Amino acid sequence: MDAFSEGTFNVNGQEIHYVEAGQRGRQIALMIHGWSSSWYAMSPLLGLLAQRFHAIAIDLPGYGQSPRFEDGVTIPKYAELLADLIEQISDRPVVLIGHSMGGMTSITLAQKHPVLVERMVLLSPTISGKLSTTINILISPITALERFGLGSLIVSAVENLFVGLTDRLMKPVSFAERSQLTEAHYERLRQDARRPGQGRVRAECFSAMLANDLSGSLTAVQPPALVIWGAEDNTVPLRDAGVVADEWSSADLRILPRAGHWPHFEMEDQTRRLVAAYLGLPLTSSDLNTPVGDEELDQISQIAQFIAHSDLGDNLNEAQRIRLAAQMQQRVYEEGEIIAQAKEISQELFLIQEGFVEVWKDPDNVDPSQQNDDNVQHVANLREGQITGELAMLDEGERSADLVAGRGGVKLLVLSRERLMTINEDDAVLGSRVLWNISRALSRRVRFVLWQLNRAEERKKAELTPQ
Repeated sequence: MDAFSEGTFNVNGQEIHYVEAGQRGRQIALMIHGWSSSWYAMSPLLGLLAQRFHAIAIDLPGYGQSPRFEDGVTIPKYAELLADLIEQISDRPVVLIGHSMGGMTSITLAQKHPVLVERMVLLSPTISGKLSTTINILISPITALERFGLGSLIVSAVENLFVGLTDRLMKPVSFAERSQLTEAHYERLRQDARRPGQGRVRAECFSAMLANDLSGSLTAVQPPALVIWGAEDNTVPLRDAGVVADEWSSADLRILPRAGHWPHFEMEDQTRRLVAAYLGLPLTSSDLNTPVGDEELDQISQIAQFIAHSDLGDNLNEAQRIRLAAQMQQRVYEEGEIIAQAKEISQELFLIQEGFVEVWKDPDNVDPSQQNDDNVQHVANLREGQITGELAMLDEGERSADLVAGRGGVKLLVLSRERLMTINEDDAVLGSRVLWNISRALSRRVRFVLWQLNRAEERKKAELTPQ
């Protein structure tokens, strides 16, 4: 979705420029850029989020088209302004998406006002405030000069003369060697970094990040978060990712190869897939910018609620159930209609949502085309919340029995092997839990069948035993 619109919020007299996409009235996804940047830093994800959210990417005060604070910047001050903005524009908790300094601001907001934040997606977030050694060598002297008017003029003059040199110095610091960043994106990002009149706020934010070290406080963060980092990030170094791993065990930390400080630009498809999986977006990567209607979103929510009480729903939280529901198709079969046949090659698992499924098998004939109706045996009825077809889906083998829609028809939720593999790749925790639940359901069914066989054997022995 490329149809973005823009406007300006006024929060307690402070103007905040924003760009938005998606349907108003839906839950807000508030997108917060990083240092020396603007709303454009979040643009690769704006259309994606617009599928199911009202996505709003802002310019923080002092950046882009938002005027700066008159009395200086701190990260808590940014966080409080955003809290006031959320109170003004939203009637429920929001989803925060923050990059770099925007990630630090998001975490600070979540710490101070957890009731305002449902969950977060953080892209290379600043944690300790200590940027890489290279950044400090290249940038610290410039930011020190930019604090003062004359210094800012000197820096601007030098940058105009040597912009090519500074770009060559900064590009390997910001982006991976094998980055997939396009030249058009790079030029637009550099325009934000060179924007005149922002020297003072750049210098203030550089110090503000150092003064807002989050190390030692992440354990107390309540809202869940997906944290994505580039393996070659030379701006916010991976030592900050180590802090996340050590202190924030509930965060879903992902490290992307061939990405630096801008994973959503450098590894765009992979980043979008991770975000889509985490936020329960329903479509595959080829359709990530297609808006989703209210009816489909309602259906996903209803399926997620149903999953909670099904074979697949054990030990899944609400967000995980939504992610799983978004990967399932809904099918309806009339009474007596064949759902699947024995010996059929299939890669689909069925979860019964309404009605029941009859399982039939011909024990004397392995060729379904030659089945004798007189020999076909009714094996079982599977009810709401149960799964079937899991073996054929997992091993891509032949189905062992016919599945027929029971009396009154049946509504099924269908999970394909391809979608299950995608879940495993994009969300290993969810994928492992789904596989575990499948194996538990299969185990319960096998145990029940064995119990039936044992009971039948005991009855047979009793009949043969003289009284």
